[in-house]
Amino acid sequence: QVQLVESGGGLVQAGGSLRLSCAASGSGFSINAMGWYRQAPGKQRELVALIISGGNTNYADSVKGRFTISRDNAKNTVYLQMNSLKPEDTAVYYCNALVLITISRMNYWGQGTQVTVSS
Repeated sequence: QVQLVESGGGLVQAGGSLRLSCAASGSGFSINAMGWYRQAPGKQRELVALIISGGNTNYADSVKGRFTISRDNAKNTVYLQMNSLKPEDTAVYYCNALVLITISRMNYWGQGTQVTVSS
């Protein structure tokens, strides 16, 4: 079993910055990819940013140039640096991890952290 614990959400004014963190804990697993998704009220959950084990990254068009995903492999932690925040970035942000446990690939989610950007 793998647990994901997120931190770093909050309230910020438009143009401000926040940094989200997500730490994966457990035993006997290796991480294939970690990412951040978000879900705004009345909308579907969407991918924000993804980083795979080799270090390649992928971003939603709406956040390119403003958000940066990074990972500390030693700590099994992924970060999302969010700059130039806009009110439309307001959502619950969820950490996701695709892990390999023996020969099984499993998908885990964090509990979510609220990000609110005021205009």
